[in-house]
Amino acid sequence: MTTLAPYAAVAMQLTARSLEQLADTAAARAAMLEHIAELELQIRTSAIFIEQYGGKPVKLAVLPEYLFTSYPGRISIADFAARVGWDADGPEYEALGGLAQRLGMFIAGNAYERDAAFPDFYFQTSFIVAPSGDTVLRYRRLLSMFAPSPHDVWNAYLDKYGLDGVFPVARTEIGNLAAIASEEILYPEIARVLAMRGAEVFCHSSSEIGSPLATNKDVAKQARAFENMAYVVSANTAGISGTAMPLASADGNSQIVDYKGKVVAQSMSGETFTAFATLDLEALRAARRTPAMTNYLARQRPGLFAEAYAASAEAFHRANGMMENGTAQVPDRDYFKRAQELVIARLDAAGLI
Repeated sequence: MTTLAPYAAVAMQLTARSLEQLADTAAARAAMLEHIAELELQIRTSAIFIEQYGGKPVKLAVLPEYLFTSYPGRISIADFAARVGWDADGPEYEALGGLAQRLGMFIAGNAYERDAAFPDFYFQTSFIVAPSGDTVLRYRRLLSMFAPSPHDVWNAYLDKYGLDGVFPVARTEIGNLAAIASEEILYPEIARVLAMRGAEVFCHSSSEIGSPLATNKDVAKQARAFENMAYVVSANTAGISGTAMPLASADGNSQIVDYKGKVVAQSMSGETFTAFATLDLEALRAARRTPAMTNYLARQRPGLFAEAYAASAEAFHRANGMMENGTAQVPDRDYFKRAQELVIARLDAAGLI
């Protein structure tokens, strides 16, 4: 690997905008592009201040979860996909690519995305766009209570994208970047697999309750950082506008955690760039290469657990739940609750809960 100079990363805490009250799909599409355009001045002015303050250029900006749309609520999966789903070659990614080029930085974020191989529904996708304008990483959320997962169409998904498409890591000039979506920070297996595939920086787009108390996600961010010896750059929303929900219900606590598990920057509430910090990838790599009790990554023995995980697979969520006669089916919203109820029933019958 080439030597990397330290650089600054920023978790942009911005307000997500619900599109549910807009008149039609055309209005929703226009609103998303307008929102992307507005980001340029916000990120540029933040980056100027950060470099003046700390002396390091900003090379990575992470945006909050579903910043451009908010979450789908009870709208049908097909309707939500048609209304706000992005296409891999669509205008939204083109606009973000132009933004990354003009800013000269990597931009990580999260959106709902359509896939021609699985028509009529969406995946929740975390993306990273490079300064070249190219989308260099596209990660589809695996664990969600109310959205389709690649695991729901597992065999077909693997046939199309392979395991690299399930757990992607982008090897870039600012380090090996990976994405974790929102609540998935609570599940150690996802971060662990990404780290075992080389990830050094976890870009975490989230929309969560901010609190002066340590939330579950706050605890998990620190745990995922030190146990994998990786940075976590976590951007939360500054509330969600355009809904009946009080604005600040998902607001605050954007943060950057270093590879030792220390929170080195954290925002309070509201729109802000104050969760910024310098990332030292050379120090991280030196720590990973040093034999020590604190080298938690090198001390791992994945083979110890493989058989136990495999033996438990049938009791928990099973693969291909949305497949029928080789074709992906678009479920209703209650499908996801029913799937969890089946898991609970199986665990109960086996005496495991």
